[in-house]
Amino acid sequence: MGNTNNDSPAILSLGFRPFFLSAALFSVIAMVHWLLTYSFNIDVGIHHIPPLYWHAHEMIFGYGMAVIAGFLLTAMTNWTGIKTVSGYPLLLMVVFWLSARIMPFLAIESSLVIMLILDSLFFVYLVAVLSWPVIKTRQWKQVGILSKILLLLIANVVFYLGALDKLDHGMRWGNYAGLYLILALILMMARRVIPFFIEKGCGLDSPLTNWRWLDISSMIIFLLFMVSDIVYSSGKLTTTLAIGLALLHSLRLYHWHVKGIWSRPLLWVLYLAYSFITLGFFLKAAVYFFEISDFVALHAFAVGGIGLLTLGMMARVSLGHTGRQVDNPPPALLWLFALLTTAAVVRVIFPLIETQYYSLWVLSSQVMWIVAFSGFFVLYFPVLSTKNKHED
Repeated sequence: MGNTNNDSPAILSLGFRPFFLSAALFSVIAMVHWLLTYSFNIDVGIHHIPPLYWHAHEMIFGYGMAVIAGFLLTAMTNWTGIKTVSGYPLLLMVVFWLSARIMPFLAIESSLVIMLILDSLFFVYLVAVLSWPVIKTRQWKQVGILSKILLLLIANVVFYLGALDKLDHGMRWGNYAGLYLILALILMMARRVIPFFIEKGCGLDSPLTNWRWLDISSMIIFLLFMVSDIVYSSGKLTTTLAIGLALLHSLRLYHWHVKGIWSRPLLWVLYLAYSFITLGFFLKAAVYFFEISDFVALHAFAVGGIGLLTLGMMARVSLGHTGRQVDNPPPALLWLFALLTTAAVVRVIFPLIETQYYSLWVLSSQVMWIVAFSGFFVLYFPVLSTKNKHED
């Protein structure tokens, strides 16, 4: 499945390059559209999908999947020693993803069906490209990742069936399943990489081992939580499972904590992201007991968790895989991470304190997201679009 076309541009040499840049730029464009729609009630010309569902779907299956594709295409090469895809075959995958993002803005009757086909082609292509090195090297431990991508494909199809009026509640089920499957992937990858990064970055003498009982129990409870919340929303079972997950992940955070991380932006951004995911479980439980919106908990997962962690991982992976110093990142990253962290606090914490200003908190968070990801795009465009002389 690999491609070694030396005539293709540098931006197509590895999967993280086009997908990280595309993800950052798309997240800015999508958030600007959502800001205009939600905060200013301006019609931005989204067809066939209700704006709220479009916003959720595109941040999950648009932005989120672009980052995941970029990361996994690169990581799978490292794990197996076999190059996944590059050059113009990689461009084709990007085109599938990008074309699907454009379709809701086209006022044609079949745009939703075409979007479904393009998105599905992107998922199938991604799974095929990732499966080849796994099968060739027999690294069956990576099957868990592949299965989650396939489940994300199914969740996406469920969303489209709902949008096409073929399945009641399909859009809600698809978006919730997509969010939780991306969280599941993030929790799996975070368990692998965050302790390793902390060990290396802080120069620890002994490794930060993960407890197997916590790995297994948190995985099983999360699966039950995901199904329960999709089917029953914030009921007693969902609440009980959320409390269990909040406590388990709090224990993991305590175990991972090292004072040295707070002087290293590429470490504390990942730690804070994991903390927001943990907070999200606490808030999911709080929805049952107090009069707070479920959207507050969901945005703890989405803005604080997925947003912060993906921004941090894109920043780190881009430096590491272009021959640059991870230990000496661009100073501007500190401000971008701080801005997005503030966006998460304003979107999640402030509405719990001053509910009457909810619209202001949402607008402020939207603006900070736009500035943070615009900053990343500008800062990293030279990094991702050209080859470093020290790069392999």
